[in-house]
Amino acid sequence: MYSCLFAYAGPDQVMTVTSGIASIVGVLLIFWHKVMAFCGRVVNRFRGTPVAAPIETKDTSPNS
Repeated sequence: MYSCLFAYAGPDQVMTVTSGIASIVGVLLIFWHKVMAFCGRVVNRFRGTPVAAPIETKDTSPNS
């Protein structure tokens, strides 16, 4: 009977939570390039960096 009373979220609680979420999203958007660079470094650390393919070179001089 009283459990429904505690499930109510009034505007004073909801606006506080949504304001906090909006401020976190705003900071992430301001520094988006830094956030994505950090996430890329973390992913590359776990995946490992790919090995570069060898470059073929010719042993001839440019004048011949």
